[in-house]
Amino acid sequence: MSLNETGDGEGVEVIKNEPYDDENGKGQYTYKIYHLASRAPAPVRAVAPKEALELHEEAWNGYPSCKTVTTSPWMKGDFKMVTETMHLADRGDTENALNKPSDILAQREVVFLDVADESIVSKSSYKKEEDPRVYKSQKTGRGPLAADWADTCEPIMTCYKMVSVEFKWWGLQTAVEALIMSYTRKAMQLMHRQLFCDTDEWYGMTMDELRKLEDETTKNLLDKRHKQLENKTDFS
Repeated sequence: MSLNETGDGEGVEVIKNEPYDDENGKGQYTYKIYHLASRAPAPVRAVAPKEALELHEEAWNGYPSCKTVTTSPWMKGDFKMVTETMHLADRGDTENALNKPSDILAQREVVFLDVADESIVSKSSYKKEEDPRVYKSQKTGRGPLAADWADTCEPIMTCYKMVSVEFKWWGLQTAVEALIMSYTRKAMQLMHRQLFCDTDEWYGMTMDELRKLEDETTKNLLDKRHKQLENKTDFS
């Protein structure tokens, strides 16, 4: 999905992708820079210079848990987005999957993201091969997903995510935080729809094979971005 979003000299730049082993456990650490000048929401473009629209993302993926921290060096401490994830073999009925204190639970809004819900996909961007209601995995036999899949499918796993956003610019904070949350919700739903419909591309892979695929994707991202930058450069 990152490769699809890279073009015009923008998109995703992978700085680090390496194993980690610390007091919090083991997993894979990634550090990415998102170049988003032409993709930022209109309210943000109206007040932010192009150089401000660069986001840095650090992620610690130690399945079944994951933590992602996104910041803006230009905004310094005025912007931070934290996404914490826990994967559990249940039907989304665990009340506090991320073990948060009661004051945090009181503030949260719980939203169920259904990968089979087609309402978030516009007619112009709809692709049959990316529709979980149509897709059937040849390797696993899973799919298509019926309307009651969340209650009947086996095996099943819920991906619990808690997203926290801070945007500390007076006059814009509430609107921008709400906009970011709305965009993030849709992006996550689309990403997991595509992940399900790509099952046959990753199912059964070893960790070494997955790492090789990540390395190839990283190289393709860099090559695509550099090519777009070269095409935009005027040497006359």
